Amino acid sequence: MKYTTLPNTDIKISKICLGSMTWGNQNTEAEGHAQLDYAFDNGVNFIDTAELYPVPAEAKSSGKTSEIIGSWLQKSGKRDKVVLASKIAGNGDYTAHIRTTGFSPEGLKDAIHRELKRLQTNYIDLYQLHWPERQTNTFGVRDYSHNPNDPWQDNFNEVLHTLDGFIKEGKIRNIGLSNEKAWGTMRYLEESNTHNLPRMMTIQNAYSLLNRVFEGDMAEVAIRENIKLLAYSPLAFGVLSGKYIKGIAAENSRLKLFPRFARYSSVQATEATTRYMKLAEDNNLSLTQMALAFVNQQPFVVSNIIGATNVTQLKENIDSINVSLSPEVLAEINAIHAAIPNPAP
Repeated sequence: MKYTTLPNTDIKISKICLGSMTWGNQNTEAEGHAQLDYAFDNGVNFIDTAELYPVPAEAKSSGKTSEIIGSWLQKSGKRDKVVLASKIAGNGDYTAHIRTTGFSPEGLKDAIHRELKRLQTNYIDLYQLHWPERQTNTFGVRDYSHNPNDPWQDNFNEVLHTLDGFIKEGKIRNIGLSNEKAWGTMRYLEESNTHNLPRMMTIQNAYSLLNRVFEGDMAEVAIRENIKLLAYSPLAFGVLSGKYIKGIAAENSRLKLFPRFARYSSVQATEATTRYMKLAEDNNLSLTQMALAFVNQQPFVVSNIIGATNVTQLKENIDSINVSLSPEVLAEINAIHAAIPNPAP
């Protein structure tokens, strides 16, 4: 395994982070524990979850993923050996079953206390805001379209003040963003710098061969401000394993169980995936490892969040840390990207 540090801290994290959003739905508790055991034994010390998980988000399963992690932490006794990240869900119909108070002081208090209980721990190493409360273009929406009737009011300062209180209480150690844009990221940093408030350390956004939108304004923000990317969906819901194109996806694979998750399944995305698969095979690589190695090598990525539904997949994902793409392969990747740019934003 390779390691780096959480930006602006001395906390060592593995370059591969273990994602968990299938546990409690596609995966049982026993399967989640098996993945945690394997990942930890192979050098992964960074685990990411969210109160929303597992996905799809439903009231009956909300928080199950974190409960599975919590039971593993208790059973294994490894809490002090792992770095634990979680998230508060933002407002919206998708999360109304959790709460409707957003990132208000009451909402954050409720979210943090409930998550600590589920995780069976007294602190969270990295606590993230899962997506903006304001209306902006996230989750596959390509362009920003302003809504003058957006009811959101600027609360960046209040959110940071509230989180500062939980940091001082020792319940969270660091804070980060998720599904955020350049404007929101810089506003948080501005408030931190101006008012001596805690600083956002990371941003967790989608990033893969099929979605390189982060390479625009966000990449410059990430590097110049040292608020590095935790890349999620690096395999684009498993599409970049090639299993759907080859017709070998298991019956419990995500897109077979939940076909509405079509973000990475457009005609353009399928064509790009086909080209990437040929490139990988021509260079004696699996598409999975080429796709993950591409993310691992980006200078703005601090850790790559991989997910799997079985240990065989997990092994291949973790082993990608040992793959280094040549300048020639990277040039071919960029040629495909130029021909079919960001087919799944």
